[in-house]
Amino acid sequence: MDRLFKKISIITTAVFMILLAYIWSNWAVAAESNDHLTYRLKWLFNASVVGDIYADVQKIFSNEGLEVTIKEGGPERDAIKELELGYAQFGIASADQVIRALSKGSPIVVIAQLFQINPLQWIYRRTDPPIERLEDLKGRTIGITYGGNDETIMRTLLAKGKISYDEIKLFSVRYDYTPFYKRKVDIWPVYRNTQGIFIGEKLHKEGEEVAFFIPAEFGVKFVANSVVTSERMMREHPKIVQRFIRALLRGWRESLDPANEKKALETLQQFDKDTSLHILRKQLAVTRKLIKPKADIDIGSIDIEAWKQTEQIMLNQKQIPKPVFVEKVLKGKF
Repeated sequence: MDRLFKKISIITTAVFMILLAYIWSNWAVAAESNDHLTYRLKWLFNASVVGDIYADVQKIFSNEGLEVTIKEGGPERDAIKELELGYAQFGIASADQVIRALSKGSPIVVIAQLFQINPLQWIYRRTDPPIERLEDLKGRTIGITYGGNDETIMRTLLAKGKISYDEIKLFSVRYDYTPFYKRKVDIWPVYRNTQGIFIGEKLHKEGEEVAFFIPAEFGVKFVANSVVTSERMMREHPKIVQRFIRALLRGWRESLDPANEKKALETLQQFDKDTSLHILRKQLAVTRKLIKPKADIDIGSIDIEAWKQTEQIMLNQKQIPKPVFVEKVLKGKF
């Protein structure tokens, strides 16, 4: 009889432990799925973040069991710093921000690259000689933001084309576009899918058409907005990271699908009330080409060679003291 009771006790204990493990497992999944997440953007709400806000408004995040608060970025907001401090779990940063942070020992990883073509380009008038070779920059007055990415990119292009600074004139850019409108500057740095649309529309109304000088077409792929998180988040909450990026990329795919244009524009209008529907439609069309320039490119794909080139550019210009081997933190296929 004692043996029977002992056997029953062992079986009962085993069943209890299995049941407890099952309950704990389901509780853990539920706890993970209900975690509140903060996602810090790099800039203000506009067409460049349409997929991010679409994933929220169209309940793609919530369908993955996630509560996500999306916060605007800006010059005083640093997504990487907020990841380090625990104020955000995900953020948007450009490659140069990531590389600088890695150089200082920041434990961050990149889980998706949104822009396959950097939206930072230069606008110029079609009536001016076309820029078909780097040599065509000679003799031009070129706008750059000293200390900005456009300065880094332009100096790289000039070096690549073996163009000396005696052969061009650099003009310090501010927020006022007047020097470009008054033809004091020949080519002006813009974000192609936002400022480029505004300026192009203004000149079109005055009977002028514009063209764009695109660095990527001349072999300089300086990586722009990408999705980042912390090593700790990847290590401790891999399922949340997977659900988040799955929902986010679905938001981008759906928002850029021409079949969903009406929904995407309605979503943008909720956040960017000052921009007309006409302009938003044009911005969305250009954003689509920058995020997915070719049919065979998956949204969110990480261009490893472009990241390595970006790091090399920063090394060449002494923006970082030594290599960081950025390819080690590119985790697009996790």
